Amino acid sequence: MATNMPSNDYYHFDVIVVGAGHAGVEAALASARLGAKTALLTMSCDTVAQMSCNPAIGGVAKGQIVREIDALGGEMGRVIDATGIQFRMLNSGKGPAMHSPRAQADKKAYQFDMKWKVEQQANLSLRQELVEGIETDDGQVTGIRVSGGTVYRASSVILTTGTFLKAIMHTGETKSEGGRAGEKSAHGMSGALRALGFELQRFKTGTPARINGRTVDFSKCVAQPGDEDPQPFSYLTGKIDQSQMDCHLTETTPEVHALIQANLSRAPMYTGQIESTGPRYCPSIEDKVVRFADRNSHQIFLEPEGRNTLEYYCNGISTSLPRDVQTGMIHLIPGLENADIMRFGYAVEYDFAPPTQLFATMETRKVAGLYFAGQLNGTTGYEEAAGQGLLAGINAALKVAGRDPFVLDRSQAYLGVLIDDLVTKGVDEPYRMFTSRAEYRMLLRQDNADRRLTPLGIELGTVCEQRARSFRTYEDQVRLAQAAITQMRHQGNTLEEWLRRPEISWADVEKMCPELAVLPLSQRCKRHLEVEVQYAGYIRRQETEIAKLQKVDSVRIPKTFNFAGIPQLRHEAREKLGRICPTTVGQASRVSGITPSDIAVLMMYLKSSGYSQQASW
Repeated sequence: MATNMPSNDYYHFDVIVVGAGHAGVEAALASARLGAKTALLTMSCDTVAQMSCNPAIGGVAKGQIVREIDALGGEMGRVIDATGIQFRMLNSGKGPAMHSPRAQADKKAYQFDMKWKVEQQANLSLRQELVEGIETDDGQVTGIRVSGGTVYRASSVILTTGTFLKAIMHTGETKSEGGRAGEKSAHGMSGALRALGFELQRFKTGTPARINGRTVDFSKCVAQPGDEDPQPFSYLTGKIDQSQMDCHLTETTPEVHALIQANLSRAPMYTGQIESTGPRYCPSIEDKVVRFADRNSHQIFLEPEGRNTLEYYCNGISTSLPRDVQTGMIHLIPGLENADIMRFGYAVEYDFAPPTQLFATMETRKVAGLYFAGQLNGTTGYEEAAGQGLLAGINAALKVAGRDPFVLDRSQAYLGVLIDDLVTKGVDEPYRMFTSRAEYRMLLRQDNADRRLTPLGIELGTVCEQRARSFRTYEDQVRLAQAAITQMRHQGNTLEEWLRRPEISWADVEKMCPELAVLPLSQRCKRHLEVEVQYAGYIRRQETEIAKLQKVDSVRIPKTFNFAGIPQLRHEAREKLGRICPTTVGQASRVSGITPSDIAVLMMYLKSSGYSQQASW
């Protein structure tokens, strides 16, 4: 009797994405939207886009990344707009380059909404599988092997394995396997990567306890409300309509610090049980107490995890201390004296692949068609992971289609800064994005991400028609507004000249010329033009610097270039350039330890050897 067995086509795809965290979902959606038949494989279909740590999206520089993901057609911004429970614009009292949107999420609603987006996406199959190996042929990826021996075939594979590779969780002296509480570790992939010649190292991250809000005395805490006029992340979201929930602020005390100091002998970070490097900019509470011994307190933000739960995330006290110490510590914090701990904090050690093993397309140097994205590359944060996933998904699909790769440079986007930092400089601690990492942050503001990137998304095909129409409408508004302020005058000066004065706002120039107020301009357009005019001098200066940089970055270095064959280069320069294989002279200049004299030697050699400045890589 015949059986209904799946055909071979059931396991044949153009692109396979391994892991359905924040990197994986953006990678899979981008690939499918570019027309590639895509599979998204995850250890559990119940944890798609799950927030393993804090229930929030955005933040300083991270908010800019989310806006850029959105401008290129990604989903993170739209989903947080729909499921956010509090919205704030950070650094609003500083200059516009520092403004960064952040939102608390209803973490389950976010997860379910993103899973729904994945499930209804054409060209995309979500499947529950445990991936154990990578199939290759003569240096080219051909697919992956899952538990039970089944092989999925594809010419492009994207690994987004998060913190699950050989992962070990620590709570005091207790150790257990797993990349997230309640979930197992992935073992086979680490061995498979090493067998292919990849270098792997270990990093550490951590998470704090969660408590029941019913048992918190909020009268001893300071309420932290959202903005009265919440700004959405996505350029397709007209307005944030849902009600907002308060966060609350409390702090540690000297008694808390004394308890932690007394129990450092039981803290895995200080007993040698954990040897891996953790995120310097998000230290554990025990690390804070040791490093900042002169401080009497550290802030703790109590963040609600959703509308339909009383669970609160204790942001600021990430820890791997034993359970009894965590209990004593929390009960010494004002407002938490009777707090019921629902989940204890823990640390996770996991394998990652140093990202200097990648090209700027996110494709690995050792295996063609194999891409890495997310925490596998030594980064931390949902936003950094999602951005990498988006770019890896785009490039994997472009490669399958025989199209040119898509690479953003440092002057175009925070995403360009992120990728260039990773593949050029590498990481010695979990990488986190900051505005200070971007040389051209006045140009890379959160308010203009669509003007910078949506035209590129339209050209690529990652942007839907609705977004394209919305963008063109907005561009028409900007052109109308620009023409109006350069032509309309008040007391002999154009409105643009008036607007350059720091004490003058758009509302002021509307009063000067009431005919400006009747133009069909959105508030966002007005805010954008206000910034563009008032900071025009800084913007022009950065544009001049970018033009100089592009002259150096236009000098291409062939993929097969032999740095070891330049005897005039210092030994360190030959070793580092040969390992990283920069694709342009500009990228070579940003490699750690490379000096201006090294670049001068490289330029002279390229010129004297007759290499084309536009050589393909």
